[in-house]
Amino acid sequence: MRRVYLDHAATTPVDPRVAEVALECMTGNYGNPSSLHQFGRLARQAVETAREQVAGLIGAAAKEVVFLSGGTEGDNLAIKGVAAALKKRGNHIITSAIEHHAVLHTCAYLEGAGFRVTYLPVDEHGLVRLSDVEAALAKETILVTIMLGNNEVGTIQPIADIARLTRARGIVLHTDAVQATAQVPVNVDALGVDLLTISGHKMYGPKGIGALYIRRGTRLVPQALGGGHEHKLRAGTENVPGIAALGKAAELARAELAERGRHLSALRDRFIRDIMERIPDVKLNGHPERRLPNNANLSFKYVEGEALLLNLDMRGIAVSSGSACTSGALEPSHVLLAMGVPPEVAQGSLRFTFGQQNTDDDVDYVLQELPAVVAKLREMSPFTPPQEEGGADVH
Repeated sequence: MRRVYLDHAATTPVDPRVAEVALECMTGNYGNPSSLHQFGRLARQAVETAREQVAGLIGAAAKEVVFLSGGTEGDNLAIKGVAAALKKRGNHIITSAIEHHAVLHTCAYLEGAGFRVTYLPVDEHGLVRLSDVEAALAKETILVTIMLGNNEVGTIQPIADIARLTRARGIVLHTDAVQATAQVPVNVDALGVDLLTISGHKMYGPKGIGALYIRRGTRLVPQALGGGHEHKLRAGTENVPGIAALGKAAELARAELAERGRHLSALRDRFIRDIMERIPDVKLNGHPERRLPNNANLSFKYVEGEALLLNLDMRGIAVSSGSACTSGALEPSHVLLAMGVPPEVAQGSLRFTFGQQNTDDDVDYVLQELPAVVAKLREMSPFTPPQEEGGADVH
């Protein structure tokens, strides 16, 4: 059976060039980077080289990069860290209704600790309105946290425009850039952000490693205590193999970004166009233009997304019905609901996310299998309207 992996927003395969670097740090350069002997110094050199590589990808200074376990920890450190550092100045945080749960659950936790959180709505394309951001800003606002590229529908937010509002008021701006980094150009100065989260396994690096960019002068209280590691902001012996691998992944992404973007967007655009032509009653979710180059989120009316997913899996095609972190949930996507997608339509949604190893042949195979699967499930569905004489309603 042919196997086609179209779930790169959930995780990416580790690039062999990245794996090679990680293996060397596990078997050869295995010292503790806090040790003073030569083994430790070599490990420290690997960590600092990776710090420079990650900083180079996002246009930061190396000393502004802190390594941690991934995007979730990065979001937690950014949000909780700012809240703890600035709580005497204010207790108001602004986010959006479509954030990753690493942000939403952290904000909910802070609500229980006495902070006030505003959850901004989005339009039908998943875009935050600047007017809503400006209207929500208050004297007590200490942090705005809005993701750069949405993990479910791929919509890219106007972070640089939001930054102009926050910077004029001295408010800290954080963006979860886990999905966007290594897919679109990400420069912390161009974006105007104070904090930015990235994750290794979304950019052809290993799982369990990520980084948080912290602009110089941004006040942050560490959340993991126990030592002076990572500029005293994240205690614990550094994951040298993961860090070195993340650095290599960042270096490769910086060199290959334009080529990857062209490849992914070409596959995505062809896929969306052909699906919309071949299958009736399909809705594209997310912004039609301001979207990540690898993302195609589609709602197939009158069928259930999990059934579609499982039927495609039996044909060797791996996709997602939403965020991988909530794939076991029976409720419709909170992102799609916030965009105004009806629950019954949201339930029939699938996320197809392409990767650099995907080919036109992969697209051909999915286009061959998917229409028949949808047709079969619609025949079984009590919600499918009767077909009028003359054929299906194609639009």
